[in-house]
Amino acid sequence: MRRLNGGRVDDASLRQESLDKPVTLVCLSHLRWNFVWQRPQHLLSRAAADYDIFFIEEPMFESGAKPEMRWRRETSGVNVGTPVLPEGCTPSSTKVLQRRLFDEFLRRRPRGKIALWYYTPMALPFSMHVRPDICIYDNMDELSAFRGASPRLIELERRLFQRADVVFTGGQSLFEAKRDRHRNIHAFPSSIDTTHFRAARLKRPDPDDQSSIARPRVGFFGVIDERLDTGLLARAAEIKPEWQFIVIGPVVKIDPATLPHRPNIHWLGGKSYDQLPAYLAGWNLGIMPFALNESTRFISPTKTPEFLAAGLPVVSTAITDVVRPYGEMGLVEIASTPEDLVGKAETLLIRPREAWLRSVDTHLAKTSWDLTWSAMKAEIERALAPAASRVLSIEHARGEAHV
Repeated sequence: MRRLNGGRVDDASLRQESLDKPVTLVCLSHLRWNFVWQRPQHLLSRAAADYDIFFIEEPMFESGAKPEMRWRRETSGVNVGTPVLPEGCTPSSTKVLQRRLFDEFLRRRPRGKIALWYYTPMALPFSMHVRPDICIYDNMDELSAFRGASPRLIELERRLFQRADVVFTGGQSLFEAKRDRHRNIHAFPSSIDTTHFRAARLKRPDPDDQSSIARPRVGFFGVIDERLDTGLLARAAEIKPEWQFIVIGPVVKIDPATLPHRPNIHWLGGKSYDQLPAYLAGWNLGIMPFALNESTRFISPTKTPEFLAAGLPVVSTAITDVVRPYGEMGLVEIASTPEDLVGKAETLLIRPREAWLRSVDTHLAKTSWDLTWSAMKAEIERALAPAASRVLSIEHARGEAHV
Protein backbone atom coordinates (compact mmCIF):
# COMPACT_ATOMS: atom_id res chain seq x y z
CA MET A 1 0.00 0.00 0.00
CA ARG A 2 1.18 3.51 -0.82
CA ARG A 3 1.01 6.84 0.90
CA LEU A 4 0.93 10.14 -0.97
CA ASN A 5 4.70 10.43 -0.61
CA GLY A 6 5.18 7.10 -2.37
CA GLY A 7 6.42 5.22 0.70
CA ARG A 8 5.26 1.68 1.20
CA VAL A 9 2.90 0.87 4.06
CA ASP A 10 2.13 -2.77 4.75
CA ASP A 11 -1.33 -4.06 5.62
CA ALA A 12 -0.49 -4.59 9.28
CA SER A 13 0.50 -0.94 9.65
CA LEU A 14 -2.70 0.23 8.02
CA ARG A 15 -4.78 -2.00 10.27
CA GLN A 16 -2.96 -0.73 13.34
CA GLU A 17 -3.83 2.87 12.40
CA SER A 18 -7.52 1.91 12.30
CA LEU A 19 -7.99 -0.05 15.51
CA ASP A 20 -9.69 2.78 17.40
CA LYS A 21 -12.67 3.17 15.03
CA PRO A 22 -15.78 1.02 15.58
CA VAL A 23 -16.95 1.11 11.94
CA THR A 24 -15.10 0.65 8.68
CA LEU A 25 -16.92 2.55 5.92
CA VAL A 26 -16.02 1.41 2.41
CA CYS A 27 -17.16 3.77 -0.34
CA LEU A 28 -17.47 2.47 -3.91
CA SER A 29 -17.43 5.40 -6.32
CA HIS A 30 -17.45 6.24 -10.02
CA LEU A 31 -15.57 9.48 -9.22
CA ARG A 32 -11.85 10.01 -8.71
CA TRP A 33 -11.03 11.41 -5.29
CA ASN A 34 -8.72 14.05 -6.79
CA PHE A 35 -10.94 14.99 -9.74
CA VAL A 36 -13.21 17.75 -8.38
CA TRP A 37 -13.83 18.46 -4.70
CA GLN A 38 -17.55 17.86 -4.35
CA ARG A 39 -20.16 15.99 -2.33
CA PRO A 40 -18.26 12.71 -1.69
CA GLN A 41 -15.11 14.52 -0.58
CA HIS A 42 -17.00 16.92 1.68
CA LEU A 43 -18.93 14.13 3.39
CA LEU A 44 -16.28 11.43 3.69
CA SER A 45 -13.57 13.80 4.90
CA ARG A 46 -15.89 14.63 7.78
CA ALA A 47 -16.88 11.00 8.26
CA ALA A 48 -13.20 10.13 8.78
CA ALA A 49 -13.42 11.65 12.26
CA ASP A 50 -15.97 8.95 13.21
CA TYR A 51 -15.23 5.95 10.98
CA ASP A 52 -12.35 4.37 9.10
CA ILE A 53 -12.93 5.48 5.53
CA PHE A 54 -11.78 3.53 2.47
CA PHE A 55 -12.71 5.19 -0.81
CA ILE A 56 -12.38 2.83 -3.79
CA GLU A 57 -12.34 4.41 -7.23
CA GLU A 58 -13.08 2.89 -10.62
CA PRO A 59 -10.15 0.89 -12.01
CA MET A 60 -7.24 2.22 -14.01
CA PHE A 61 -5.77 0.14 -16.82
CA GLU A 62 -2.04 -0.01 -17.41
CA SER A 63 -0.03 -1.92 -19.98
CA GLY A 64 1.57 -4.97 -18.39
CA ALA A 65 0.20 -4.14 -14.93
CA LYS A 66 -0.19 -6.81 -12.31
CA PRO A 67 -3.65 -6.56 -10.71
CA GLU A 68 -3.32 -4.66 -7.45
CA MET A 69 -5.08 -2.16 -5.23
CA ARG A 70 -2.95 0.96 -4.85
CA TRP A 71 -3.68 2.87 -1.65
CA ARG A 72 -2.80 6.31 -0.46
CA ARG A 73 -3.82 8.08 2.71
CA GLU A 74 -5.14 11.64 2.40
CA THR A 75 -4.46 14.27 5.07
CA SER A 76 -8.15 14.07 6.02
CA GLY A 77 -7.61 10.45 7.06
CA VAL A 78 -9.46 9.00 4.06
CA ASN A 79 -7.73 5.98 2.49
CA VAL A 80 -8.08 6.12 -1.30
CA GLY A 81 -7.75 2.88 -3.25
CA THR A 82 -7.35 2.57 -7.01
CA PRO A 83 -7.68 -0.88 -8.60
CA VAL A 84 -4.97 -1.19 -11.25
CA LEU A 85 -5.68 -3.78 -13.93
CA PRO A 86 -3.91 -4.91 -17.12
CA GLU A 87 -4.77 -3.01 -20.25
CA GLY A 88 -7.10 -4.93 -22.53
CA CYS A 89 -9.26 -6.52 -19.82
CA THR A 90 -12.69 -7.56 -21.00
CA PRO A 91 -15.75 -6.48 -18.95
CA SER A 92 -15.98 -10.03 -17.62
CA SER A 93 -12.33 -10.25 -16.56
CA THR A 94 -12.52 -6.74 -15.09
CA LYS A 95 -15.38 -7.85 -12.84
CA VAL A 96 -13.49 -10.98 -11.74
CA LEU A 97 -10.30 -9.04 -10.94
CA GLN A 98 -12.15 -6.24 -9.13
CA ARG A 99 -13.95 -8.82 -7.01
CA ARG A 100 -10.68 -10.58 -6.19
CA LEU A 101 -9.01 -7.33 -5.13
CA PHE A 102 -12.08 -6.29 -3.14
CA ASP A 103 -12.23 -9.62 -1.30
CA GLU A 104 -8.51 -9.45 -0.49
CA PHE A 105 -9.02 -5.99 0.99
CA LEU A 106 -11.99 -7.13 3.09
CA ARG A 107 -10.05 -10.08 4.50
CA ARG A 108 -7.32 -7.71 5.70
CA ARG A 109 -9.55 -4.94 6.99
CA PRO A 110 -9.76 -4.04 10.71
CA ARG A 111 -12.26 -5.99 12.78
CA GLY A 112 -15.57 -4.37 13.66
CA LYS A 113 -18.71 -3.36 11.83
CA ILE A 114 -18.53 -2.65 8.14
CA ALA A 115 -20.59 -0.23 6.08
CA LEU A 116 -20.72 -0.28 2.29
CA TRP A 117 -21.44 3.18 0.87
CA TYR A 118 -22.33 3.24 -2.83
CA TYR A 119 -22.13 6.19 -5.19
CA THR A 120 -22.71 4.01 -8.23
CA PRO A 121 -24.81 0.89 -8.77
CA MET A 122 -22.15 -0.18 -11.30
CA ALA A 123 -20.08 -1.40 -8.34
CA LEU A 124 -22.62 -4.12 -7.55
CA PRO A 125 -21.25 -6.78 -9.93
CA PHE A 126 -18.04 -7.17 -7.88
CA SER A 127 -19.49 -6.46 -4.42
CA MET A 128 -22.99 -7.90 -4.27
CA HIS A 129 -21.81 -11.12 -2.62
CA VAL A 130 -20.67 -9.18 0.47
CA ARG A 131 -23.05 -8.87 3.43
CA PRO A 132 -22.11 -5.73 5.37
CA ASP A 133 -23.58 -4.55 8.65
CA ILE A 134 -25.19 -1.70 6.73
CA CYS A 135 -25.57 -0.81 3.06
CA ILE A 136 -25.86 2.90 2.17
CA TYR A 137 -26.71 4.41 -1.20
CA ASP A 138 -25.93 8.10 -1.59
CA ASN A 139 -27.85 8.77 -4.79
CA MET A 140 -26.22 12.11 -5.60
CA ASP A 141 -27.26 12.24 -9.29
CA GLU A 142 -29.48 10.46 -11.80
CA LEU A 143 -26.51 8.70 -13.38
CA SER A 144 -28.64 6.83 -15.91
CA ALA A 145 -29.36 10.16 -17.64
CA PHE A 146 -25.69 11.08 -18.09
CA ARG A 147 -23.90 10.74 -21.41
CA GLY A 148 -22.25 7.34 -21.78
CA ALA A 149 -24.27 5.70 -18.99
CA SER A 150 -24.35 1.91 -19.06
CA PRO A 151 -27.67 0.39 -20.17
CA ARG A 152 -27.37 -1.87 -17.10
CA LEU A 153 -27.43 1.03 -14.68
CA ILE A 154 -31.20 1.20 -14.20
CA GLU A 155 -31.50 -2.51 -13.37
CA LEU A 156 -28.48 -2.41 -11.07
CA GLU A 157 -29.91 0.59 -9.24
CA ARG A 158 -33.14 -1.35 -8.71
CA ARG A 159 -31.11 -4.08 -7.02
CA LEU A 160 -29.19 -1.54 -4.98
CA PHE A 161 -32.44 -0.06 -3.69
CA GLN A 162 -33.42 -3.56 -2.60
CA ARG A 163 -30.13 -4.07 -0.74
CA ALA A 164 -29.77 -0.65 0.85
CA ASP A 165 -30.63 -0.10 4.50
CA VAL A 166 -30.69 3.67 4.04
CA VAL A 167 -30.77 5.88 0.93
CA PHE A 168 -29.74 9.52 0.68
CA THR A 169 -30.49 11.74 -2.31
CA GLY A 170 -28.39 14.66 -3.52
CA GLY A 171 -31.38 16.97 -3.89
CA GLN A 172 -35.05 17.51 -3.17
CA SER A 173 -36.27 16.81 -6.71
CA LEU A 174 -34.40 13.50 -6.82
CA PHE A 175 -35.92 12.60 -3.45
CA GLU A 176 -39.40 13.35 -4.76
CA ALA A 177 -38.78 11.15 -7.80
CA LYS A 178 -37.55 8.18 -5.75
CA ARG A 179 -39.16 8.43 -2.31
CA ASP A 180 -41.64 5.64 -3.12
CA ARG A 181 -38.82 3.22 -3.98
CA HIS A 182 -37.42 2.81 -0.47
CA ARG A 183 -38.75 2.72 3.08
CA ASN A 184 -35.82 4.67 4.54
CA ILE A 185 -34.89 7.47 2.12
CA HIS A 186 -33.80 11.01 3.03
CA ALA A 187 -33.08 14.18 1.03
CA PHE A 188 -29.73 15.83 1.70
CA PRO A 189 -29.32 18.63 -0.87
CA SER A 190 -26.02 20.29 -1.69
CA SER A 191 -24.52 22.03 1.30
CA ILE A 192 -21.75 24.56 1.84
CA ASP A 193 -18.43 25.23 3.54
CA THR A 194 -19.34 28.86 4.15
CA THR A 195 -16.02 29.87 5.70
CA HIS A 196 -14.09 28.60 2.69
CA PHE A 197 -16.09 30.54 0.09
CA ARG A 198 -16.75 33.60 2.23
CA ALA A 199 -13.03 34.33 1.84
CA ALA A 200 -13.92 35.49 -1.69
CA ARG A 201 -15.64 38.54 -0.19
CA LEU A 202 -12.24 39.86 0.92
CA LYS A 203 -9.72 41.57 -1.31
CA ARG A 204 -7.31 38.97 -2.63
CA PRO A 205 -4.52 39.00 -5.22
CA ASP A 206 -5.87 38.14 -8.66
CA PRO A 207 -4.51 34.80 -9.96
CA ASP A 208 -1.97 35.26 -12.75
CA ASP A 209 -4.15 33.78 -15.49
CA GLN A 210 -7.06 36.06 -14.55
CA SER A 211 -5.30 39.32 -13.71
CA SER A 212 -5.18 40.62 -17.30
CA ILE A 213 -8.87 39.96 -17.98
CA ALA A 214 -10.96 43.14 -18.14
CA ARG A 215 -14.16 43.78 -16.18
CA PRO A 216 -16.98 43.24 -15.66
CA ARG A 217 -16.33 39.54 -15.18
CA VAL A 218 -19.11 36.98 -15.31
CA GLY A 219 -18.04 33.51 -14.21
CA PHE A 220 -18.94 29.83 -14.01
CA PHE A 221 -17.00 27.03 -12.31
CA GLY A 222 -17.63 23.32 -12.37
CA VAL A 223 -17.30 20.25 -14.57
CA ILE A 224 -17.79 21.17 -18.22
CA ASP A 225 -19.83 18.45 -19.89
CA GLU A 226 -23.18 17.87 -21.56
CA ARG A 227 -24.93 19.64 -18.68
CA LEU A 228 -23.53 23.05 -19.70
CA ASP A 229 -25.54 24.96 -22.30
CA THR A 230 -22.60 26.18 -24.38
CA GLY A 231 -24.96 27.69 -26.96
CA LEU A 232 -26.55 29.89 -24.31
CA LEU A 233 -23.12 30.92 -23.07
CA ALA A 234 -21.96 31.79 -26.60
CA ARG A 235 -25.06 33.86 -27.33
CA ALA A 236 -24.80 35.77 -24.02
CA ALA A 237 -21.17 36.57 -24.83
CA GLU A 238 -22.23 37.75 -28.27
CA ILE A 239 -24.92 40.04 -26.82
CA LYS A 240 -22.48 41.60 -24.33
CA PRO A 241 -19.06 41.73 -26.01
CA GLU A 242 -17.84 44.18 -23.35
CA TRP A 243 -18.41 41.59 -20.60
CA GLN A 244 -15.76 38.95 -19.93
CA PHE A 245 -17.08 35.40 -19.44
CA ILE A 246 -14.72 33.26 -17.36
CA VAL A 247 -15.17 29.48 -17.21
CA ILE A 248 -13.24 27.30 -14.76
CA GLY A 249 -13.32 23.52 -14.75
CA PRO A 250 -12.21 20.33 -16.47
CA VAL A 251 -13.77 19.35 -19.81
CA VAL A 252 -15.12 15.79 -19.81
CA LYS A 253 -17.27 13.67 -22.13
CA ILE A 254 -17.45 16.41 -24.77
CA ASP A 255 -14.97 17.45 -27.44
CA PRO A 256 -13.12 20.62 -26.34
CA ALA A 257 -13.12 21.68 -29.98
CA THR A 258 -16.91 22.15 -29.78
CA LEU A 259 -16.67 24.78 -27.04
CA PRO A 260 -17.50 28.33 -28.16
CA HIS A 261 -14.49 30.58 -28.66
CA ARG A 262 -14.87 34.34 -28.61
CA PRO A 263 -12.49 37.09 -27.48
CA ASN A 264 -14.61 37.59 -24.34
CA ILE A 265 -14.90 33.90 -23.32
CA HIS A 266 -11.96 32.70 -21.26
CA TRP A 267 -11.52 28.96 -20.62
CA LEU A 268 -9.10 28.79 -17.67
CA GLY A 269 -9.14 25.02 -17.10
CA GLY A 270 -9.50 23.14 -13.85
CA LYS A 271 -8.53 24.70 -10.52
CA SER A 272 -8.23 23.18 -7.08
CA TYR A 273 -10.87 23.69 -4.41
CA ASP A 274 -8.41 25.80 -2.43
CA GLN A 275 -7.85 28.12 -5.41
CA LEU A 276 -11.51 28.86 -6.11
CA PRO A 277 -12.07 31.74 -3.63
CA ALA A 278 -9.19 33.73 -5.17
CA TYR A 279 -10.81 33.47 -8.61
CA LEU A 280 -14.33 34.23 -7.37
CA ALA A 281 -13.04 37.28 -5.49
CA GLY A 282 -12.27 38.88 -8.85
CA TRP A 283 -15.68 38.21 -10.43
CA ASN A 284 -18.66 40.58 -10.56
CA LEU A 285 -21.35 37.98 -11.13
CA GLY A 286 -21.90 34.22 -11.19
CA ILE A 287 -23.87 32.40 -13.86
CA MET A 288 -25.12 28.82 -14.05
CA PRO A 289 -26.05 28.28 -17.72
CA PHE A 290 -27.15 24.68 -17.38
CA ALA A 291 -28.88 22.96 -20.26
CA LEU A 292 -32.40 21.83 -19.48
CA ASN A 293 -32.26 18.15 -20.41
CA GLU A 294 -32.48 14.71 -18.83
CA SER A 295 -28.96 14.96 -17.40
CA THR A 296 -29.86 18.12 -15.43
CA ARG A 297 -33.41 17.21 -14.44
CA PHE A 298 -32.47 16.22 -10.88
CA ILE A 299 -29.15 17.98 -10.26
CA SER A 300 -28.60 20.00 -7.10
CA PRO A 301 -25.57 22.14 -7.96
CA THR A 302 -23.15 22.60 -5.07
CA LYS A 303 -22.02 25.84 -6.69
CA THR A 304 -25.34 27.56 -5.90
CA PRO A 305 -24.60 28.08 -2.17
CA GLU A 306 -20.90 28.44 -2.97
CA PHE A 307 -21.55 31.44 -5.23
CA LEU A 308 -23.78 32.93 -2.56
CA ALA A 309 -21.28 32.42 0.23
CA ALA A 310 -18.71 34.18 -1.97
CA GLY A 311 -21.05 37.17 -2.09
CA LEU A 312 -21.69 36.90 -5.83
CA PRO A 313 -25.15 37.54 -7.31
CA VAL A 314 -26.20 34.62 -9.51
CA VAL A 315 -28.30 34.07 -12.60
CA SER A 316 -29.22 30.46 -13.38
CA THR A 317 -31.34 28.57 -15.85
CA ALA A 318 -34.44 26.92 -14.40
CA ILE A 319 -32.91 23.92 -12.61
CA THR A 320 -35.59 22.67 -10.20
CA ASP A 321 -33.32 22.49 -7.16
CA VAL A 322 -32.11 26.02 -7.87
CA VAL A 323 -35.59 27.45 -8.41
CA ARG A 324 -36.58 25.79 -5.13
CA PRO A 325 -35.56 27.31 -2.77
CA TYR A 326 -33.05 29.87 -4.08
CA GLY A 327 -35.17 31.40 -6.85
CA GLU A 328 -38.33 31.44 -4.77
CA MET A 329 -36.47 33.19 -1.95
CA GLY A 330 -35.06 35.84 -4.27
CA LEU A 331 -31.46 34.75 -3.66
CA VAL A 332 -30.86 33.66 -7.28
CA GLU A 333 -32.36 35.06 -10.49
CA ILE A 334 -33.79 32.53 -12.95
CA ALA A 335 -33.44 33.05 -16.71
CA SER A 336 -34.92 31.16 -19.65
CA THR A 337 -33.04 32.58 -22.66
CA PRO A 338 -29.67 34.23 -23.33
CA GLU A 339 -31.44 37.59 -23.60
CA ASP A 340 -33.20 36.97 -20.28
CA LEU A 341 -29.91 35.98 -18.64
CA VAL A 342 -28.18 39.12 -19.88
CA GLY A 343 -31.07 41.36 -18.82
CA LYS A 344 -31.17 39.95 -15.29
CA ALA A 345 -27.39 40.06 -15.04
CA GLU A 346 -27.45 43.76 -15.99
CA THR A 347 -29.89 44.42 -13.16
CA LEU A 348 -27.80 42.48 -10.65
CA LEU A 349 -24.61 44.30 -11.57
CA ILE A 350 -26.09 47.63 -10.45
CA ARG A 351 -28.36 46.41 -7.64
CA PRO A 352 -27.32 47.31 -4.06
CA ARG A 353 -26.22 44.13 -2.30
CA GLU A 354 -26.49 44.88 1.42
CA ALA A 355 -30.06 43.62 2.00
CA TRP A 356 -29.53 40.69 -0.39
CA LEU A 357 -26.34 39.63 1.43
CA ARG A 358 -28.17 39.70 4.76
CA SER A 359 -30.80 37.34 3.33
CA VAL A 360 -28.08 35.13 1.86
CA ASP A 361 -26.23 34.86 5.17
CA THR A 362 -29.43 34.15 7.09
CA HIS A 363 -30.21 31.27 4.74
CA LEU A 364 -26.67 29.85 4.65
CA ALA A 365 -26.46 29.88 8.45
CA LYS A 366 -29.00 27.05 8.45
CA THR A 367 -26.85 24.64 6.50
CA SER A 368 -23.29 23.32 6.28
CA TRP A 369 -21.51 20.13 5.32
CA ASP A 370 -20.86 19.59 9.03
CA LEU A 371 -24.59 19.65 9.76
CA THR A 372 -25.32 17.45 6.74
CA TRP A 373 -22.82 14.81 7.80
CA SER A 374 -24.11 14.92 11.39
CA ALA A 375 -27.66 14.24 10.19
CA MET A 376 -26.47 11.49 7.83
CA LYS A 377 -24.47 9.86 10.62
CA ALA A 378 -27.57 9.84 12.83
CA GLU A 379 -29.48 7.94 10.13
CA ILE A 380 -26.59 5.51 9.69
CA GLU A 381 -26.35 4.84 13.44
CA ARG A 382 -30.11 4.35 13.60
CA ALA A 383 -29.97 1.81 10.78
CA LEU A 384 -26.92 0.10 12.31
CA ALA A 385 -28.56 -0.49 15.67
CA PRO A 386 -30.81 -3.42 14.63
CA ALA A 387 -27.84 -5.01 12.88
CA ALA A 388 -25.61 -5.18 15.96
CA SER A 389 -25.38 -8.95 15.86
CA ARG A 390 -24.94 -9.25 12.11
CA VAL A 391 -21.54 -10.54 10.99
CA LEU A 392 -19.88 -9.69 7.69
CA SER A 393 -19.75 -12.67 5.40
CA ILE A 394 -18.53 -13.19 1.87
CA GLU A 395 -21.07 -15.42 0.21
CA HIS A 396 -21.42 -16.85 -3.21
CA ALA A 397 -25.17 -16.48 -3.30
CA ARG A 398 -26.74 -18.64 -5.95
CA GLY A 399 -28.89 -15.89 -7.43
CA GLU A 400 -26.30 -13.11 -7.18
CA ALA A 401 -23.12 -14.67 -8.56
CA HIS A 402 -23.95 -13.62 -12.11
CA VAL A 403 -24.79 -9.94 -11.62
